[in-house]
Amino acid sequence: MRTILKGVEPRSLTEHRQTAGANYENYQDKDTLREYLVREQRGLCCYCMAPIRPDRHAMKIEHFHSQTSHREEQLRYSNLLGACMGGEGASFAYQHCDTRKGDRELSRNPAGRMHQIEELIRFHADGHITAGWVDFDIELNEILNLNLPFLISNRRQALDGFLDGVARRGQFSRAMLERWLQQWSGESDNGPLLPYCQVVVYWLRKRLARSYPRYTL
Repeated sequence: MRTILKGVEPRSLTEHRQTAGANYENYQDKDTLREYLVREQRGLCCYCMAPIRPDRHAMKIEHFHSQTSHREEQLRYSNLLGACMGGEGASFAYQHCDTRKGDRELSRNPAGRMHQIEELIRFHADGHITAGWVDFDIELNEILNLNLPFLISNRRQALDGFLDGVARRGQFSRAMLERWLQQWSGESDNGPLLPYCQVVVYWLRKRLARSYPRYTL
């Protein structure tokens, strides 16, 4: 998971919300909404960071606060996120992200500026994801199921691929670490990010926290 910076909502959503009897079900421009969500999330699922694209067969529009319990937020753009298909159609044990979450509540929103997602999440070298707060750690596993074997493997491969490239350099400077961090975190451009990029961002930030001018693996 990474912090999502919400932008300006689609004009069609604003106009629809202002019409009498408006609800999420009768909003007709979901294709545009998907495009907005995918673009602001840099092409990644709001929870697992798998790649998504603006197609109803390739992503879901997630209501962070469910429509069942929070009808007043069903058309609120700050409550809408883009999620992967999350193993839709698979047994509950193999579902993840929005598909697994359903109407259940999470205590932390990746698009909530005050929720400090990136300060809570920890990515381990073996691909596991944990949280520094016990309740949220439970949610990552029981509600979002983010430690499914294939997700663990995908995160590990993302980090290993990056580290293999670093190892070929032998030695690297703080300036190089900072440049890599800009690239992997998306600070250097506004395009799509690489899947599971946050595991690399986490590793880079830990390295930069050290005071040495030059580093080796």
